Amino acid sequence: MVKRLLEATPLRAGVVAAVALTGTLLTTTPAGATTAGLRTASAVRATSAVQAAAASRPANGRIIYDRLSGGRGTLKIKNGTSKDGVVTIVKGRTKAVSIYVRARSTARIRDVRDGTYRIYFTTGYRFSTSKGRFTRAASYQKFNDRLRFRTTSTQYTIWTLTLNPIRGGNARTSPVNPKDFP
Repeated sequence: MVKRLLEATPLRAGVVAAVALTGTLLTTTPAGATTAGLRTASAVRATSAVQAAAASRPANGRIIYDRLSGGRGTLKIKNGTSKDGVVTIVKGRTKAVSIYVRARSTARIRDVRDGTYRIYFTTGYRFSTSKGRFTRAASYQKFNDRLRFRTTSTQYTIWTLTLNPIRGGNARTSPVNPKDFP
């Protein structure tokens, strides 16, 4: 059985290269030609679309929501999928922290307060910052086990989890109705 890993203890370059390549294609002209009037409406729309996509996609590790930070615990998230993800930790009924984790990347939530948390995550394409969700191919899940963070005078908790199933993993997930996603 394949499960996700739960243990205690740069796609960005492609987008930048696409923007740089588009910019080069739009500004390069043959020798002896003038640049007046060469930019067509479709070229301008293509440039705007690429720039909008690059600008709206949050950076890896960007904290999208932070209500209950201030502890010493750490949650390390590995996203081995081809989709970007948002991981949300919930304490009781209170949404504590949400973080954006790009495809094939790792991110960390630091300063997690002591307590027991339920972990939710969504993956997909085209994240809408205004709506707070993915607009294409979105899936919503939660880890069945809760995570407990505890700090003493000499120790604090570090959890590592993966969003993709892995052989030998020890955590199960369940689907979540999008309406019930925090």
